[in-house]
Amino acid sequence: PGDSETLKAGQIITARKLRDENSMLKRKDLKPVVAREAIPATSEPILQGITRASLQTDSFISAASFQETTKVLNEAAVKGKMDELHGLKENVIVGHLIPAGTGLREYDKLVVGSKEEYEALLAAKEEEEAEAEA
Repeated sequence: PGDSETLKAGQIITARKLRDENSMLKRKDLKPVVAREAIPATSEPILQGITRASLQTDSFISAASFQETTKVLNEAAVKGKMDELHGLKENVIVGHLIPAGTGLREYDKLVVGSKEEYEALLAAKEEEEAEAEA
């Protein structure tokens, strides 16, 4: 990137910052920075069949449940893959609660009951703690 000490190769900067940096370098009789236009990333959707789409999921357990079970499980074992169990299908396969509705992990420790029952539980807990201290 020329003789610039502040800019690095591959860094994306504004045209104004480039102009300012090159002006400063020219005043010091140093080599100016050479730049190229940034090339934006592009993408296009690919329509896949149901078999191919299900095999390309992030979850190898989900992929193994659909087709080519041996191949999928062997590849996962060789690559040392780990399934985070985020989807419904893989959680059903391993026998966990599905991560939807009341099966969401944020509801794991949720206790449902009346306020009176809750207050009675708190009072009983406080009594136990007081007896333990005495």
